[in-house]
Amino acid sequence: MSLIRSSGLLGKGFSGVPNFPRPSSLYNWVSLGCPQLINSGKSFTICTSLWLSARRAASSSMAVTVNLTPAPHSLWDEPLAISVQGLAPTQQVTLRASLRDEKGELFEASAHYQADAGGQLDLETAPALGGSYSGVEPMGLFWALQPQKPYWRLVKRNVETPFRVDLEVYEGHDPQPTKLLAQVAHERGFLGPGVRRIPVREGSVRATLFLPPGSGPFPGIIDLSGTGGGLFEYKASLLAGHGFAVMALAYYGFEDLPKDMTAFHLEYFEEAVQYLKKHSQVKGPGVGLLGFSKGGDLCLSMASFLKDITATATVNGSLANVGAALHYKDMTMPPLGFDVKRVKVVRNGIINIMDALNNPLEEPDRKSLIPVEKADCCFLFLVGQDDHNWKSEFFANEAAKILQANGKKKPKIICYPATGHYIEPPYFPVCQVSFHNLVGSLVVFGGEIRAHSIAQIDAWKQLQAFFHKHLGNDQDTNTPKL
Repeated sequence: MSLIRSSGLLGKGFSGVPNFPRPSSLYNWVSLGCPQLINSGKSFTICTSLWLSARRAASSSMAVTVNLTPAPHSLWDEPLAISVQGLAPTQQVTLRASLRDEKGELFEASAHYQADAGGQLDLETAPALGGSYSGVEPMGLFWALQPQKPYWRLVKRNVETPFRVDLEVYEGHDPQPTKLLAQVAHERGFLGPGVRRIPVREGSVRATLFLPPGSGPFPGIIDLSGTGGGLFEYKASLLAGHGFAVMALAYYGFEDLPKDMTAFHLEYFEEAVQYLKKHSQVKGPGVGLLGFSKGGDLCLSMASFLKDITATATVNGSLANVGAALHYKDMTMPPLGFDVKRVKVVRNGIINIMDALNNPLEEPDRKSLIPVEKADCCFLFLVGQDDHNWKSEFFANEAAKILQANGKKKPKIICYPATGHYIEPPYFPVCQVSFHNLVGSLVVFGGEIRAHSIAQIDAWKQLQAFFHKHLGNDQDTNTPKL
């Protein structure tokens, strides 16, 4: 040990060498591994170099593992901590995520990373160096998922089964890496622990009610989707996990409801409001409404004509009745007119319909304008400023003007830059172009992927804060920040 002692390094903890052995173990390693160096009196730095090389080699032979928290299940709106262990120091790797939807279509995302000096990789702090996204994006592998089939939208209809997401680690940064180092499967679900799913077939109402765990009663919300038809439950099931009794309400294209968007009757929606209001697990005295796209203008009409509505939130909705005539008692509200000459062809059969609708503030289309001044509730408008489906920001601002001009409380409007039409729960892939059922063509919906994904996280928090506040829940009502 005379060589090592003469170097003056003993007793200093070897702070410059990560995870270097203590002096006693160092002596054993040097005696066994470098006796020729000790006997020859060569410098200590050579031994140090050899020891580090051996450590790197040992690290590269360790089993690489992908660690997920929580595991092996999480909810779709829940962030997931992703890390990789057992890599060689500063090793370059590619992470890939993939899932197949309910129709078997493949979605994929991948990103290049580099391990730290200890062979660890934590997506919470490590930046992606390219691929589907760049920078520090802990959930980028989810929101950056893109369909292999062009213009295919990720849809979840059966909330009782999770999506399976496969996460893989490959060696290197090749565009098509082949050496698989590690893989893990993870389930992303839509029904939280204790959430109850109750099909509703009462009178003419066709819906599914989701109740949180516990005895209740809970704030009640009716959730209306857009022009896709059928019954979509994924938002309602996830919201129920945050303390709400949420009823996903179908209004056409489901069971014995009308097959097409020809005409709607508010009496049907009134029956749904009264069913939810009178439910033993619903807090009352009124209920909340949540509507996306076409569901948004239906919610505004419900708030304007029906009783027992306490709070209404719309996501990229319209201020005018759109798509089909709306009837209530002796009133008929025609659909807003449009001009196909204002439809723009983008490319390969994809169209932009943003300017197609007429202005509901001008004659003869004022008959389609929803009389929101009759409403007696609080409003929240969530708006994507890159919405190409229609002018949702214009509709929200005009609704605010009408409400205030009639002595009503100013609504809350939250606008998200570079955000398109389909503002979904957090971590859903962005749908920029997809088939529009009502138009019968591929339509541009807008949104820049990263900005839209950030907006979805905040919008989800804003909705919860709004309903907790105005429906009288006792939970924290602090307004989240983007």
